[in-house]
Order: sequence, then structure tokens, then C-alpha cells
Amino acid sequence: MERIVDIKVDKGVASSKMPHVVHEYNTAIADLLEKNYFSVEERKDDKSPLPGPYSLNLSISENRLVLDIKPEDEETEEKVIVPVMPFKKVIKDYFLVCDSYYKALKQTSPSKVETMDMARRGIHNEGSEMLIELLAPVIKTDFDTARRLFTLLCVLHIR
Repeated sequence: MERIVDIKVDKGVASSKMPHVVHEYNTAIADLLEKNYFSVEERKDDKSPLPGPYSLNLSISENRLVLDIKPEDEETEEKVIVPVMPFKKVIKDYFLVCDSYYKALKQTSPSKVETMDMARRGIHNEGSEMLIELLAPVIKTDFDTARRLFTLLCVLHIR
């Protein structure tokens, strides 16, 4: 019951001209729907838990991550808003390392690619931990779910 069963990302990512972006997006969505832990522990109005499973819509509005959460068996919708500012540096670093990683795949030795992949994963882990921390007052999630949500947060920042 404490899981996401449907997810939408408010951006035309699927039509991106960057194949690796489309791949990362599709993989994050598929992995997230296959296995996740997501629980809304506290509603804004009455501080009670919001029962799952959930449909989730992610978007960016006014420099904030907006999570529109709708329980499968209820008409009510909960909106959770998280500031994006704390993520700016880690997202920028993640994009820089990813760009270098994808270039290295084409022109560098396997050992250098492996090193860059480790750096990419480390930054991704940092962003995932930040997301868990910022969501914690309202939403409980596991690390793997947070990793996939962080990927989608990054996708929302692609211009």
C-alpha cells in the first residue's frame, strides 16, 4: 500500500533529442514502478497519514519541486512542495560529471570510464540523501526510491 503505482513528470522528456536522457528517464520510471517505498506520513490539513497506493505527478514551479500525490482510493490530493535551491549545486555537478562520463564512453579507457561512473554515482547518492532528508517531515521513502526520484528531478532541470 505504501508505494507509487503511477507517475508522471511534467516535461516533454520522452521527446528529448538526447538519447541518454530518454534512457535514464525511462529506466527511472520503470524501476520506480517496479519497486518503491513511498508513504505520506502527514497531511497538511490534519497531520494524519495519507493512505496509498499513490499516483504521483512531479513538476517544477517557482524554483520548487512540486509533488502532487493522489491516493488510488480517494478523491483528495496532497501537494508537497520542496525547495530546489539546496539541490542546485549537486544537480550542476551531476550534469557536469554525466556529460564527461558520456563523452568518456566514446573515447576513453575502461578504467577512466569506471572512475567517472563512480563519481557520477557518488553525486547521485548525495542528491538522493538530500531528497530523503527534505521529504522526511512529510514523506518516508527508501534510498532506491529516492535515487529514482532524484533522477527525475534532474530530468526536470534539463533545458
